[in-house]
Amino acid sequence: MSGSSADQSAKSGRWADLLPRTLSAIVMLGVGGASIHFGGLAFAVFVSVCIGAVVWEVLRMFHPGGKVSAVGCGVLGTAALILASYLPLIAVPVVLAVPLALGVLSLKAHRRQVAGVLAWVLLGGFGLIWLRDAYWVGWTYWLIFVVVATDVAGYFCGKYFGGRKFWPAISPKKTWSGTAGGWVAAALTGVVCVLSIHLPPDIIWISVFVSMFSQGGDIAESALKRQTGIKDSSQLIPGHGGVFDRFDGMLGAGALCFLVAITWG
Repeated sequence: MSGSSADQSAKSGRWADLLPRTLSAIVMLGVGGASIHFGGLAFAVFVSVCIGAVVWEVLRMFHPGGKVSAVGCGVLGTAALILASYLPLIAVPVVLAVPLALGVLSLKAHRRQVAGVLAWVLLGGFGLIWLRDAYWVGWTYWLIFVVVATDVAGYFCGKYFGGRKFWPAISPKKTWSGTAGGWVAAALTGVVCVLSIHLPPDIIWISVFVSMFSQGGDIAESALKRQTGIKDSSQLIPGHGGVFDRFDGMLGAGALCFLVAITWG
């Protein structure tokens, strides 16, 4: 009996975060979906607020005592992204460099590393806004669906199948089963987008590539958390931790799609 109780307790513990995680995801998808639908300022504000929160979280990771400067840089990051979304591309790096530079200068150590992280975060956020404005909204939905499918499939496949760890030194919870499940889910999402909203067939293998970059963003954030000795970037989102914990994959995919789009069109 005791062994059976222990097994049941372990199973329930494995899925203990499912309800708050699901409810939070529903709220985020609802708000995010509405902002995508309306586009323009609505989407720019939604993404920019999220990025401002990420900037705040990153600076807190490396300098927990600098609460005031972290908040200020987060607010500045939000404002800079909103402004950048209305400026020509040539002016965007200058605008986004302001919160990046101030954030780095607020630290006494790890400045190069934080500069790289903030550059990725700000570029990924701007990429999402730019993609929605420059292309048909279906492309934005495709990108988000691929990232969400990757994350959801990775979560359930990893929890259900378990197995060999993907990179235990960096992200001890991630498994090969979850990683591969994310690739399969991304490809299937590509198939659905080809059939339903008539995206080109090449989007199927591109979806797998985007999935990999999404997972790369997640792994990069996991490495930062391991380095700084924290479990979550913050506790802003029940069941998910911080905004960075939730949007790291989206930022990796957003940065990739933006760079590919401006390079090859």
